[in-house]
Amino acid sequence: MIYFIIGGARSGKSSYAESLAKNNDSDVIYIATAQAYDDEMQGRIEQHKQQRPGEWPTFEEPLEISNVINNESYSHNCLLIDCLTLWLTNLLCADKNIAGYKQQLLDALNNAKGDIILVSNETGMGVVPMGELTRRYCDEAGWLHQEVAALADQVVLMVAGIPVVIKPMSSDH
Repeated sequence: MIYFIIGGARSGKSSYAESLAKNNDSDVIYIATAQAYDDEMQGRIEQHKQQRPGEWPTFEEPLEISNVINNESYSHNCLLIDCLTLWLTNLLCADKNIAGYKQQLLDALNNAKGDIILVSNETGMGVVPMGELTRRYCDEAGWLHQEVAALADQVVLMVAGIPVVIKPMSSDH
Protein backbone atom coordinates (compact mmCIF):
# COMPACT_ATOMS: atom_id res chain seq x y z
CA MET A 1 0.00 0.00 0.00
CA ILE A 2 1.14 3.51 -0.79
CA TYR A 3 -0.26 6.32 1.35
CA PHE A 4 0.27 9.93 0.27
CA ILE A 5 -0.23 12.56 2.97
CA ILE A 6 -0.24 16.15 1.70
CA GLY A 7 -1.09 19.48 3.27
CA GLY A 8 0.12 22.92 4.23
CA ALA A 9 2.75 23.85 6.78
CA ARG A 10 1.80 22.77 10.31
CA SER A 11 -1.33 21.02 9.07
CA GLY A 12 -0.59 17.81 10.99
CA LYS A 13 0.91 15.83 8.08
CA SER A 14 3.82 14.29 9.95
CA SER A 15 1.81 13.43 13.06
CA TYR A 16 -0.87 11.78 10.95
CA ALA A 17 1.71 9.85 8.92
CA GLU A 18 3.40 8.69 12.11
CA SER A 19 0.07 7.51 13.54
CA LEU A 20 -0.53 5.50 10.35
CA ALA A 21 2.92 3.96 10.71
CA LYS A 22 2.41 3.17 14.42
CA ASN A 23 -0.86 1.40 13.60
CA ASN A 24 0.79 -0.58 10.82
CA ASP A 25 1.74 -4.15 11.76
CA SER A 26 5.10 -3.79 10.02
CA ASP A 27 8.52 -2.63 11.20
CA VAL A 28 8.75 1.11 10.56
CA ILE A 29 11.76 2.70 8.89
CA TYR A 30 11.85 6.50 8.78
CA ILE A 31 13.45 8.26 5.81
CA ALA A 32 14.18 11.92 6.59
CA THR A 33 15.00 14.26 3.72
CA ALA A 34 15.56 17.52 5.64
CA GLN A 35 18.90 19.24 5.85
CA ALA A 36 19.67 21.79 8.55
CA TYR A 37 20.99 24.87 6.81
CA ASP A 38 20.12 27.16 9.75
CA ASP A 39 19.18 27.04 13.43
CA GLU A 40 15.44 27.26 12.75
CA MET A 41 15.52 24.19 10.50
CA GLN A 42 17.70 22.35 13.01
CA GLY A 43 15.00 23.04 15.60
CA ARG A 44 12.31 21.62 13.31
CA ILE A 45 14.39 18.51 12.69
CA GLU A 46 14.93 18.02 16.43
CA GLN A 47 11.19 18.40 17.08
CA HIS A 48 10.43 15.70 14.51
CA LYS A 49 13.08 13.40 16.00
CA GLN A 50 11.59 13.77 19.47
CA GLN A 51 8.01 13.12 18.41
CA ARG A 52 8.68 9.84 16.61
CA PRO A 53 9.44 6.56 18.40
CA GLY A 54 13.12 6.09 19.12
CA GLU A 55 13.05 2.44 18.02
CA TRP A 56 12.36 3.40 14.40
CA PRO A 57 15.58 3.19 12.38
CA THR A 58 16.14 6.48 10.56
CA PHE A 59 17.87 7.10 7.26
CA GLU A 60 18.82 10.74 6.80
CA GLU A 61 18.86 10.87 3.02
CA PRO A 62 18.45 14.24 1.30
CA LEU A 63 18.79 13.02 -2.31
CA GLU A 64 18.87 9.26 -2.94
CA ILE A 65 15.54 8.21 -1.40
CA SER A 66 14.84 5.80 -4.25
CA ASN A 67 17.96 3.83 -3.24
CA VAL A 68 16.70 3.56 0.35
CA ILE A 69 13.28 2.40 -0.89
CA ASN A 70 14.92 -0.18 -3.17
CA ASN A 71 17.19 -1.44 -0.38
CA GLU A 72 14.76 -1.37 2.57
CA SER A 73 11.35 -2.23 1.11
CA TYR A 74 10.36 -5.67 2.30
CA SER A 75 6.91 -7.09 2.96
CA HIS A 76 7.50 -6.76 6.73
CA ASN A 77 8.59 -3.08 6.54
CA CYS A 78 6.67 0.17 6.41
CA LEU A 79 8.74 3.05 5.04
CA LEU A 80 7.75 6.57 6.13
CA ILE A 81 9.29 9.27 3.93
CA ASP A 82 9.11 12.83 5.27
CA CYS A 83 9.09 14.83 3.08
CA LEU A 84 8.98 15.01 -0.71
CA THR A 85 9.03 18.80 -0.99
CA LEU A 86 12.21 19.03 1.08
CA TRP A 87 13.66 16.30 -1.14
CA LEU A 88 12.69 18.35 -4.20
CA THR A 89 14.31 21.46 -2.67
CA ASN A 90 17.50 19.47 -2.08
CA LEU A 91 17.51 18.33 -5.71
CA LEU A 92 16.98 21.87 -7.01
CA CYS A 93 19.70 23.30 -4.76
CA ALA A 94 22.13 20.58 -5.85
CA ASP A 95 21.22 21.25 -9.52
CA LYS A 96 20.21 17.60 -10.03
CA ASN A 97 18.19 16.19 -12.91
CA ILE A 98 14.69 16.45 -11.42
CA ALA A 99 13.04 14.32 -14.11
CA GLY A 100 15.57 11.53 -13.64
CA TYR A 101 15.28 11.50 -9.85
CA LYS A 102 11.50 11.65 -10.03
CA GLN A 103 11.43 8.66 -12.39
CA GLN A 104 13.74 6.72 -10.05
CA LEU A 105 11.36 7.48 -7.18
CA LEU A 106 8.29 6.40 -9.15
CA ASP A 107 10.05 3.19 -10.24
CA ALA A 108 11.06 2.45 -6.64
CA LEU A 109 7.50 3.02 -5.46
CA ASN A 110 6.14 0.75 -8.19
CA ASN A 111 8.53 -2.01 -7.12
CA ALA A 112 8.11 -1.58 -3.36
CA LYS A 113 7.22 -4.76 -1.48
CA GLY A 114 6.00 -3.21 1.77
CA ASP A 115 3.85 -0.28 2.74
CA ILE A 116 5.06 3.24 2.01
CA ILE A 117 3.84 6.45 3.61
CA LEU A 118 4.89 9.62 1.79
CA VAL A 119 4.52 13.12 3.26
CA SER A 120 4.64 16.33 1.24
CA ASN A 121 3.75 20.01 1.49
CA GLU A 122 1.01 21.37 -0.72
CA THR A 123 2.57 24.52 -2.15
CA GLY A 124 0.27 25.13 -5.11
CA MET A 125 -2.74 26.60 -3.33
CA GLY A 126 -1.41 30.13 -2.92
CA VAL A 127 -0.43 32.94 -5.21
CA VAL A 128 1.93 32.35 -8.14
CA PRO A 129 5.43 33.18 -6.87
CA MET A 130 7.33 36.09 -8.38
CA GLY A 131 10.77 34.49 -8.62
CA GLU A 132 11.79 32.07 -11.37
CA LEU A 133 13.27 29.46 -9.00
CA THR A 134 10.23 29.55 -6.73
CA ARG A 135 7.87 29.19 -9.71
CA ARG A 136 9.94 26.22 -10.92
CA TYR A 137 9.80 24.68 -7.45
CA CYS A 138 6.00 25.01 -7.31
CA ASP A 139 5.66 23.59 -10.83
CA GLU A 140 7.95 20.64 -10.07
CA ALA A 141 6.18 19.97 -6.77
CA GLY A 142 2.78 20.04 -8.47
CA TRP A 143 3.86 17.61 -11.17
CA LEU A 144 5.51 15.32 -8.61
CA HIS A 145 2.38 15.36 -6.44
CA GLN A 146 0.15 14.48 -9.39
CA GLU A 147 2.30 11.47 -10.29
CA VAL A 148 2.65 10.24 -6.70
CA ALA A 149 -1.11 10.69 -6.09
CA ALA A 150 -1.91 8.69 -9.24
CA LEU A 151 0.29 5.86 -7.96
CA ALA A 152 -0.92 6.00 -4.35
CA ASP A 153 -3.59 3.70 -2.98
CA GLN A 154 -4.83 6.45 -0.67
CA VAL A 155 -4.32 10.23 -0.68
CA VAL A 156 -5.11 12.30 2.40
CA LEU A 157 -5.14 16.10 2.51
CA MET A 158 -4.45 17.44 6.00
CA VAL A 159 -6.37 20.60 6.88
CA ALA A 160 -5.99 22.11 10.38
CA GLY A 161 -5.06 18.72 11.82
CA ILE A 162 -8.02 16.99 10.20
CA PRO A 163 -7.39 14.24 7.62
CA VAL A 164 -9.58 14.66 4.54
CA VAL A 165 -9.45 11.58 2.32
CA ILE A 166 -9.33 12.77 -1.30
CA LYS A 167 -8.50 9.41 -2.83
CA PRO A 168 -10.00 6.54 -0.86
CA MET A 169 -8.59 3.05 -0.89
CA SER A 170 -10.33 0.74 -3.28
CA SER A 171 -12.55 -1.92 -1.74
CA ASP A 172 -10.12 -4.72 -2.68
CA HIS A 173 -7.50 -3.55 -0.10
